Amino acid sequence: MIRVQVRPNEPLEAALRRFKRQCNYAGIFRLAKKYAYHEKRSDKRRREERERVRNIVMAERKREGIAGPRSNKKKKLRGNQRQAEQKDGDFDPLTADTTVVKE
Repeated sequence: MIRVQVRPNEPLEAALRRFKRQCNYAGIFRLAKKYAYHEKRSDKRRREERERVRNIVMAERKREGIAGPRSNKKKKLRGNQRQAEQKDGDFDPLTADTTVVKE
């Protein structure tokens, strides 16, 4: 149960704002919307499948380093990093073969 005590000389709007924030953090609004109407089992299964697919796609994008739909910022590289990236191309030092072959 969420309780908010109004402080001395505090406007009611500020206390209401704190109450709303605590409700939001606790997830009460989300639960109220979830149980506001009946959802058929098939619709629930369809919605959960869409959420699962969306989470998988976003995880793959994050793993591959592809920016999401809201992220249009480019990573700024320093001078040495920029030169190394241009010179090496797709070289990955973690997976590269480090054995030296003598002829």
